[in-house]
Amino acid sequence: MPDVDGVTATRVIRQRFPEVQVIALTSFKEAELIQNALQAGAIGYLLKDVTADELAQAIRAAHAGRGTLSPDAAQALVHAATQPPTPGHDLTERERVVLALMVEGLNNTEIAEKLIVSPSTIKSHVSHILRKLDVTSRTEAAALAVRHHLVG
Repeated sequence: MPDVDGVTATRVIRQRFPEVQVIALTSFKEAELIQNALQAGAIGYLLKDVTADELAQAIRAAHAGRGTLSPDAAQALVHAATQPPTPGHDLTERERVVLALMVEGLNNTEIAEKLIVSPSTIKSHVSHILRKLDVTSRTEAAALAVRHHLVG
């Protein structure tokens, strides 16, 4: 879609027209995308290789208030639910910003100046980051962040 993604469109539709049921029809079967669509209010998630009969069945189910997941989407959710959480899943937005600056090689004083906070605040953030990532050094944290794409 040119101006907005499907998750945002689903959220807006469900907020403005709560009686409308949304079925996501997509070629993406990554668990995170499926979860995002369902959390936005989609009642179904189907892949574009669905047959016309399966699509009609999903539409009838949605009309009746019942959800439908493609087998691949269901499998992706099951797989995601059985995996350990991704390192850094519990970092706050501010901790992610500090971690990104750590990856750039900035020290606490430089990060504090850039974010206009005290060095002791940054020291606290760094301590939380190290604990949450279960690492013992800034270097380990930066390497893990790059390896797991925790920073942009």
